Amino acid sequence: MTLRPTDQERIARARNDLRLGIPVCVGGSVVAAVENLTRERFEALLALGPERARLVLTARRASTLNARAYDGDLARIELPSDVTLAWLRASADPASDLDHPMKGPYVSDRTGSADVHRTAVTLCKQAFLLPAALVIEGAGDAAFAAAHGFVTAPLVDPDPDVVILDETSAARVPLAVSSAGRVHVFRPRDGAEEHYAIEIGQPDRAVPVLSRLHSACFTGDVIGSLKCDCGPQLRAALAQMGAEGQGVLLYLNQEGRGIGLANKMRAYALQDQGFDTVEANHRLGFEDDERDFRIGAQILKLLGFSAVRLLTNNPGKVAMMQATGVHVAERVPLRVGETPQNAAYLATKAAKSGHLL
Repeated sequence: MTLRPTDQERIARARNDLRLGIPVCVGGSVVAAVENLTRERFEALLALGPERARLVLTARRASTLNARAYDGDLARIELPSDVTLAWLRASADPASDLDHPMKGPYVSDRTGSADVHRTAVTLCKQAFLLPAALVIEGAGDAAFAAAHGFVTAPLVDPDPDVVILDETSAARVPLAVSSAGRVHVFRPRDGAEEHYAIEIGQPDRAVPVLSRLHSACFTGDVIGSLKCDCGPQLRAALAQMGAEGQGVLLYLNQEGRGIGLANKMRAYALQDQGFDTVEANHRLGFEDDERDFRIGAQILKLLGFSAVRLLTNNPGKVAMMQATGVHVAERVPLRVGETPQNAAYLATKAAKSGHLL
């Protein structure tokens, strides 16, 4: 028996340290998130050897900068001799792209392994930071990590298996749509955000349950934003479950299609510049959709359900449920909440993301 942290726990620590602005060590290199890198730490990291330093961006972000992504999904960019922290931030954050379009030319590295760099970007995404990292190659051995108090994390699989969840607690919660409401809280073992299941009535586990996988949307669900249809979908789904007397709504903490609220607001700001929702995500360095719907399937199975009538307009959710062993007996359309403010957004979801609207 050992008291040492597991690999999963060290990854969680590294993710949290990057959110705090503290560098971490991965595979013998030092990794720092560009978004919250301070000037003092930037200068200290650069002093370890500017020739070993690389700015790592996703291929999505690199393409907007005309930088070569030789590694397929990411670009390892050499730092210019006169590099500044402002240059790093401008390369990572598209907020000023239209005002300052000429930041290059960018020179991409195509030698050696990109495994550490890929882990750096993955950790930034998991921390809901901009997917951009400064990597000082070969500067973060065990002695260096110990001397500076840095967490040492293993390489991260960029396409991991679904994280394991455990039901932490549950209690009866009378709701406006049904007095027979019950809330279940599920906690991932990797230390990430909790997810919730709202059970209406006492659904029969032997028949397909009316269900919805609803991704958290602070702006739509809580403050009534008109830029999306999330709030109306949430309320309509619960109302339909209440009317039928049973159902399960999964409330997954995957805000902004999995990029987090801060990055979602960055995407909104880009939309105000004329980019659609998909283009905005790409300019930030993210994919169209970073969510993992396998989490929803796992929760349904833990609750004892194997088949659903899925309230969704998104064929991707149907496909993911089927692929993970949850039978979708029926796709139940949920077309509510269109406004003049979100009409273009909904049209983009239909045209580029395949939503059935």
